Amino acid sequence: MINITSKTSQTDLCDLHTHSAYSDGTFTPEELVRAAKSENLRAVALTDHNTTDGIKEFVKAGKKYGVECIPGVEISSGYKNKELHIVALFFKNTDYSQVDEFLAGQRKKKEESNKLLAERLNKSGYNVNYDEIKSEARGSVNRVHFAKELIKNGYIKTVKEGFDTILSENRGIYVPSQKVSSFDVIKIIKSAGGVSIFAHPLISLEKGELPAYLTEAKKYGLDAIETMYSKYNECDREFSDSIAEEFGLLKSGGSDFHGENKPEISLGSGCGDLAVPYDFAKKLEASKNIES
Repeated sequence: MINITSKTSQTDLCDLHTHSAYSDGTFTPEELVRAAKSENLRAVALTDHNTTDGIKEFVKAGKKYGVECIPGVEISSGYKNKELHIVALFFKNTDYSQVDEFLAGQRKKKEESNKLLAERLNKSGYNVNYDEIKSEARGSVNRVHFAKELIKNGYIKTVKEGFDTILSENRGIYVPSQKVSSFDVIKIIKSAGGVSIFAHPLISLEKGELPAYLTEAKKYGLDAIETMYSKYNECDREFSDSIAEEFGLLKSGGSDFHGENKPEISLGSGCGDLAVPYDFAKKLEASKNIES
């Protein structure tokens, strides 16, 4: 059960940042919607990494279970040698062709990076079969799938252990694929009629780096930042609220739920005290109507 400390009723809560098995989560889109229903969430967004492949199943499940399902995607991007994630929600229609065309180019770069990772792992004495990794992944392949292959072959015990050791960027075996500019991602989302949200900003950048980034991102049309996130404490939430207000940005929030791949994070409630008001979703959606 969700542990809610907010005075907001559960029926007025949402989760605007989740992942399915189409990227690096373990739940199918239908299982995700069913879980949202059992947790009495009024709305849930599917924001898989760099793919919209699960959206059709997700929306269908929403109609089946009576949960408001918000199609989305979390796009990896770069800013000053750092990786930033931009969540896109509330596209004006169900045609994601413009975003999908862009993501196809990103996935091609990721495929090249994955092949290089498999080659480096094998050369370093870690036996992995990339064809098997691809066949077991429902959608795009990423580090989680490599970690599971390493678990299967007895090199590590958990995904987290893999990320902290063999698959750490500091180890030199895993090298992230080249990322497109964060500002270009925001422009693409805007041109496709979606809402752009800077995901977990305090995880991605230092507090002192945020003003310069947000000043520039606003010029390209950034709409919102996540002010509520599973790993935020009260001070983080207060700081995020203040900077959203300072830069005239809307607020969003979500658990970053990944199922069994991040067992410490629960849908809706995050690490126990997350409670994202449904009003966040409605204001984000309304912002597109104002711009229309």
